[in-house]
Amino acid sequence: MGVKPIRLMGAHEIRVRLGGVSRQRAYQITSRADFPAPVADLAQGKVWLTEDVEAWMKVHRRDLDDAEE
Repeated sequence: MGVKPIRLMGAHEIRVRLGGVSRQRAYQITSRADFPAPVADLAQGKVWLTEDVEAWMKVHRRDLDDAEE
């Protein structure tokens, strides 16, 4: 019986996945009420499940693009 690896993203990975947005913009996005809750708050910062973040991005990416213009 194998253990399924947990795929996590920190703020840096989220910034990269969003196309290289600034730290401030990443903070704004991850602070939104509709953004997935982090699964842990470590000394290095919050971490999210990759699958939750990617699912959220699929739904909201166009909204984010519009807000940046």
